[in-house]
Amino acid sequence: MPAHTQVLASGLTVAFERRATPGFSFHLRLPLGSAHDPPGQEGTAGLVEEWLYKGAGGLSARAFQDALDDLGVRRGGGIDAEATAFSASGLGEDLNGALTLFADLVRRPALPESEVPVLLDLARQDLAGFEDSPAERLGLETRRLVFGESGFAHPSSGTPQGLEAITPQSARAFWQRYGARGSILSMVADREAAQAFALAEELFGDWGAGNAQPVAARPRLGQQAHLHDDSQQTHFTLTGRGISPLSPDWFAWHLALTALSGGSASRLFHAVREERGLAYAAHAGPQVVGGEALLSGYAASTPERAPETLEVMLAEVRRWQTGGLTPAEFERARTALLASTVFGSENIRARSGGMARDLALFGQVREAEQLRAEIGAVTLEQVNAFLGGYDPGPLGVVSLGPVPLVASGEVTHV
Repeated sequence: MPAHTQVLASGLTVAFERRATPGFSFHLRLPLGSAHDPPGQEGTAGLVEEWLYKGAGGLSARAFQDALDDLGVRRGGGIDAEATAFSASGLGEDLNGALTLFADLVRRPALPESEVPVLLDLARQDLAGFEDSPAERLGLETRRLVFGESGFAHPSSGTPQGLEAITPQSARAFWQRYGARGSILSMVADREAAQAFALAEELFGDWGAGNAQPVAARPRLGQQAHLHDDSQQTHFTLTGRGISPLSPDWFAWHLALTALSGGSASRLFHAVREERGLAYAAHAGPQVVGGEALLSGYAASTPERAPETLEVMLAEVRRWQTGGLTPAEFERARTALLASTVFGSENIRARSGGMARDLALFGQVREAEQLRAEIGAVTLEQVNAFLGGYDPGPLGVVSLGPVPLVASGEVTHV
């Protein structure tokens, strides 16, 4: 059955889809992520998300976890730049009990101050672990260059300086920004929609609005940098302009990207790995940030072969942009996207998460049939016409390894 959507008086958007399934799944998305960290206290949102599980609704941390275990609930979630998410799945008859526990988690947490130093130490360990991962270091530097001083520039673990400035009082003040306005609850279960909405109203109908303001990403294109690392590998990222998810060309762009880097039949796999054996990883795809999308690429090779890897990737992007797709590439890409819509909607956990993402990004829940129809309606001529007018802008290149790939100040065009 199609999904039903309702906005509660409190401001919470609730989506429900009935499925003939013995289980349930829900996804609660709060529009506060690491990009909303208070300036100078980077890492606050991530710490608060962990802090919530230290007890809620009058239960200790152990008792809360035991209550979830007694229901056989499988929980998930986490934090990204734009949101904090909580998800759970279990047997259908336990939906009420599970959602009640998570309502307590976000609305009535204990927030014991004694746990804050422990959580700060764990966050510092996460940051220290980045130094041991070349790919993580490269990703952090790319984010810093692309997003500058905005909240999107740092990881959810924060920064060393930001963690030092966080106090129990400042973290509690961040939790007090949680609220219904802008938050999304999506549910999948075998019950009447009216029952699901009544449950949401009971648990969240009197939730305060909260204080979550959107953060502008403002990406900077064409940034070039190198991180020196005495290793036997060279990693690099490419960053360019994408298009808005609300653009009528969204599916044309995705079809084109799937042909460029969507598996072993894609252009990058063939040109970089299969034909020349230049790299053990080379791919590109969309990165959605702040309601916009970027073209994001990555490759890892040896220091000797990295320059040619970069050259070939840039040449393939240029050929893709100016020459368009062949009929065979287009059909493979369309088949792959159509298959992904089927697999993404069959699993109820994936479906509840997808419903929340759809509402956050597109303002509506997209049905699998609707997606298949829209993808099927895109033609090869439309994709190639889009590519002919698509300008990814000056590409940012950030490398990590013993030798720089791009000279400082150089601008890379496709």
